Amino acid sequence: MSVRRTLDVDEVLGRQDSGELKRRLRGRDLIGFGVGIIIGTGIFTLAGVQAKTHAGPSVTLSFVLGAVVAGLAALCYAELASSVPTAGSAYTYAFATLGEVFAWIIGWDLLLEFALGAAVVSRGWSGYLANLLGLSPELFGEKATVNIGAVLIIAVLTVVAVIGIKQSAWLTNLLVVVKVAVCVLILVVGVFFVRSANLTPFIPPSEPAEAGTSALHQPVVQAALGLSPSLYGVAGMLTAAAVVFFAYTGFEALANLGEETVNPRKDLRVGILGALGVCAILYIGVSIVLTGMVPFTDIDTGAPLADAFDRVGQHWVGALISLGAVTGLTSVMMVELVTIGRIGFAMGRDGLLPRKLGTTHPKWGTPHRMTIGGAVLIALLAAFVPISELADMVSIGALSAMIIVAVAVPVLRRRRPELPRPFTVPFSPVLPVVAALACFYLMLNLDVLTWVRFAVWLAAGLLIYFTYGRKHSRLNSPRD
Repeated sequence: MSVRRTLDVDEVLGRQDSGELKRRLRGRDLIGFGVGIIIGTGIFTLAGVQAKTHAGPSVTLSFVLGAVVAGLAALCYAELASSVPTAGSAYTYAFATLGEVFAWIIGWDLLLEFALGAAVVSRGWSGYLANLLGLSPELFGEKATVNIGAVLIIAVLTVVAVIGIKQSAWLTNLLVVVKVAVCVLILVVGVFFVRSANLTPFIPPSEPAEAGTSALHQPVVQAALGLSPSLYGVAGMLTAAAVVFFAYTGFEALANLGEETVNPRKDLRVGILGALGVCAILYIGVSIVLTGMVPFTDIDTGAPLADAFDRVGQHWVGALISLGAVTGLTSVMMVELVTIGRIGFAMGRDGLLPRKLGTTHPKWGTPHRMTIGGAVLIALLAAFVPISELADMVSIGALSAMIIVAVAVPVLRRRRPELPRPFTVPFSPVLPVVAALACFYLMLNLDVLTWVRFAVWLAAGLLIYFTYGRKHSRLNSPRD
């Protein structure tokens, strides 16, 4: 057994064709999944919130920076996904390169990222639906004691995710068509209401944060340098970039579908890079239109885009945006539920989680136990915990996962130089190192409290690993 307790790459590749997961997806399905999970919260909520609270019109630059960093990470994902196409994505890559303990950490991080992300989006979905249909705020939205709307949508989508991956892809692609059409409508109509005065100054001057702002809510990089909490300026733009980054991270969900694609060595890189490129263009365009239509200080943080069109008298567009938000957030939740099932499946198959989680349904061929278990956790979080308490943790989990993926690229090249690599990261190892450093720098722009919560989550995960996962790992019983 290796000192690092790594899973052999040949064994990983051999498990692809075990027949446990059925190959039904093509490149167009993967692009649909990618756009489905990326386009949602970032356009319909975060652009307006971060423009008002941190960046002003320069939130556009935040999305540009986020796209660049995500693109660097996506290149690393694309190489590993085409070389080791298997369920578990970054978790499995880490297992085959850096060792079991790193694999556990990354898997634990990904479960955090997607579970919290789905809970956040389900509560946002509930609020948009209440706004669109005039439903009771006592049951739907942030004012509800128990958010019934969020629980119901998670329950419905869980059924779809368990019945089958092809059905999930069909529903996701249908929803993607609707929300991409809404995004195009925003750009086509909104551009006529952009006012240059609203975009000047593009980077608002830095100003002190409100009196009494806790040091725990200050970005780590500011706290480390002994700076006073501030808003706007370049620092505000960077903080916004760290927060909105998680809106780009859907491409990593595609890497979990390697065992279910017809031609993974081609379709995975097409799906990952294609989805990211489409979404980056839409994010940047919509953020320019939004901040150009409304002074950033007047942006509504609840429904920024719908409110912006209402302000210029285009109420019909606002109604369509609400509809697009409902469909868009639905597809995000769909992909996140599918992804959680595949990550837990891989971890259960390796013995780090109970092995029953690493089995599939005899009829539908999906990891039903993990999908249902993850959905129960998501529903509980969505029912009782406000968005403000959930959202801050999503980015740090995604960024930490991407750092490990970036490091895994040169490590795997060194350990297995003969491994076929249909897609390779250019200028390796320089570009993967740059990707890892860029992700870490964005992490430093998240607040201190987020880091504290992240440390607690990691500590809990390591406790589970050393008391259960390490003892039951397939590396202790490789013939199981």
